[in-house]
Amino acid sequence: MASRWIELFVTYDSLEAEMIKDLLESGGIDAEIRSSKVTPYPVNLGKMGEVKILVRESDRAAAEGLIRGTKAEGEEEK
Repeated sequence: MASRWIELFVTYDSLEAEMIKDLLESGGIDAEIRSSKVTPYPVNLGKMGEVKILVRESDRAAAEGLIRGTKAEGEEEK
């Protein structure tokens, strides 16, 4: 039985969401982006502006570790 998809991260920046998705996929973790944004209208009103990154529940710990590891590397470089 396949794991269900869960929300891992929420942002209001589509580019950030794409970068996180690419990071996860490069680490071998399936990821999806879900958004209620209407592309021609760059409106970020509450939930309508949210961009969610979803992963399988079974990949949650690995995905969180990968994101934390990347953030820690970025902070060391400052």
